[in-house]
Amino acid sequence: MLDDIHGIGHVDAAFRMHNVENTGDHDHIYIFLDDKVFRYYNETLEDGYPKPIQEDFPGMPSRLDAAVECPKTECKADSVLFFKGLDVHVYDIPTKAVKTKTWPHLPGCTSALRWLEHYYCFHGHNFTRFHPVTGEVSGNYPKDARSYFMKCDDHGHGHGYRVPKCNETKLDAITTDDMGKTYFFAGPIYMRLDTARDGLHAFPIARAWKEVASGVDAVFSYMDKMYMIKGDQVYIYKGGAHYTLIDNYPKLVQEELNIEGNVSAAFVCPSEHVAHIIQGPRIRAIDLTATPRAVLQDLPLPLSNIDAAHCSSDGIRLYKGGQYFEYQSPMLLAASKIAPMPHDISPEQFRCEP
Repeated sequence: MLDDIHGIGHVDAAFRMHNVENTGDHDHIYIFLDDKVFRYYNETLEDGYPKPIQEDFPGMPSRLDAAVECPKTECKADSVLFFKGLDVHVYDIPTKAVKTKTWPHLPGCTSALRWLEHYYCFHGHNFTRFHPVTGEVSGNYPKDARSYFMKCDDHGHGHGYRVPKCNETKLDAITTDDMGKTYFFAGPIYMRLDTARDGLHAFPIARAWKEVASGVDAVFSYMDKMYMIKGDQVYIYKGGAHYTLIDNYPKLVQEELNIEGNVSAAFVCPSEHVAHIIQGPRIRAIDLTATPRAVLQDLPLPLSNIDAAHCSSDGIRLYKGGQYFEYQSPMLLAASKIAPMPHDISPEQFRCEP
């Protein structure tokens, strides 16, 4: 549409204003060309645009190379990083102040991307991951974007990987944090779903939780913390832009939750303070407000060999192999004597093959 209306042929830079809630800019798309900025909402060019860049972003140069938003949870304030050459112009959204930095160690970015709290500078067909405040580059970069951001039959990060059949799918744990992000764990990988629009993406667990890199037995979220159970130990991570292990953890399951034995699955329902711990054919309800923890219920399950469990506003799902069982509430689950009809895991849920 831009090309049809303005005949521009290309753009210099673009970003989505995603995290700023109260300025009227939330979920707007900004596209930059030469000395002009175009602003879109719901794929429609807004009235009054294009405008000079300096009218919307005072102090910004023309003919930019790249731009990316940086929310205050990851930068010092809600900001936009504008790239031109080796200079980075940090635009403070609330104050409209501009601070210019030079990061000579970072290649000249022709595009920039924020994805799952990480920042990527693209240059040629390569990319480099960087820290949005310091520009620091950690790890072995640059890397070939075709190996990570694209699907090619004979080239790339996933080359040789076979997508599992849905009936072969086996989950170890599922949880949804206080920000509404849902995490699925399977062996040494995890998948994260923010929204259906963002999609489901797989990463090594070591990338976010290095202490449990080989996998977990059960996971639940409570009060901005993620509880990961592995063997006889509990690892508690504090939420934020990135999860961090709390001091003095891990601790024994017995010490933290006042139960003994292996844990198969666990869940906490929204706005509740009870952890439901599945151990073989039994489910135990544990009061998370009590110190030490108190076991409120210890009941038999109508199912055995549960792999993972999850509770949301839609109810409870217990996963067993490539199937899951639904219950409307913990009370109905506890009172159930007969297992309900199972549902098959679908390709839409976990990117598996039918």
